[in-house]
Amino acid sequence: MKKRLLVILSLMLTLALLLTGCATKAVPEMTLSGKTLNIGVLPAESAIPIILAYEKGFFEEAGLQVSIKAFSSPNDRNVAVQAKELDGVIGDVMTAAVFVDKGIPMNITSDISEDFKILSSPNSGVTQMKDLAGKSVSLVKNFILEYIMDQFAAKDGFTYEIVEIPSFSGRAEALIADQVDAVVFTEPQAGMLVQQGAHLLGSSKEAGIKGGTLMFMDDVINDRPGDISAFYQAYNRAVDYMNSTDVAEYSTILTNYQFPAAISDYLTGMYGTFQHANVIAQDQFDSIISWTKDKELIGKLYTYDELTDFSFIQ
Repeated sequence: MKKRLLVILSLMLTLALLLTGCATKAVPEMTLSGKTLNIGVLPAESAIPIILAYEKGFFEEAGLQVSIKAFSSPNDRNVAVQAKELDGVIGDVMTAAVFVDKGIPMNITSDISEDFKILSSPNSGVTQMKDLAGKSVSLVKNFILEYIMDQFAAKDGFTYEIVEIPSFSGRAEALIADQVDAVVFTEPQAGMLVQQGAHLLGSSKEAGIKGGTLMFMDDVINDRPGDISAFYQAYNRAVDYMNSTDVAEYSTILTNYQFPAAISDYLTGMYGTFQHANVIAQDQFDSIISWTKDKELIGKLYTYDELTDFSFIQ
């Protein structure tokens, strides 16, 4: 009887080990596709970790081939997305929703490092946010810039006139020349405009407004998950590099990607503040989706689960 019990226990142990081995093999490995990952960026602080991951060889060391395509305006980036020239892009929640609504399948995979500033022109006489009532504000409609400006306007109870200037350089020149009363501008250019006499009225980061994203096409997410995992591995490594390296060692690299030459001054003040890729909070997501629907840019209220996939950063 005792011998039979030992045999049974031995068989059960063997079966358990076999099942454990099968379970281990059932977990798919994140293999790399060997294809180039085409990433679209704008000349804003959100692009810096991607650029440095490329230039410092972090993507290559992760086994990933990456091509960075720099655009001077969100509209140019959108044309490239519609032409299927990009696998992933820097954008925002409403852009992802609009693309999906138009039949271009993509998902938000993380947030980005961002800080959008509301600036008034040097001689506008506008020194407080409420002073923008009835004034002209230059921004790109239907993007995160307009959402942020609307949040500030709603808080202080005023309306404003939109002057749309798509290019970064065009908006900057119009502000300094007092051709518009204010602009919504991302960093690092915003800080440089303040140095030229613009007045800082508000900051999206200080207001807790966060809607900028990294997003990938659904076919890349489904067919090349290993590529996206490697991308974020290198991205976060670049963030660590930025937070531990003197700005002078890498600031000149950025001028090759449409960043202004004075980028070093801004980044010196940003030392140690960049964060690893993270999620977009659901309450922020829902607020932006609701705003986008109210603007009649999308035909339905998309849910958090429909437009986000944060599995690559968790």
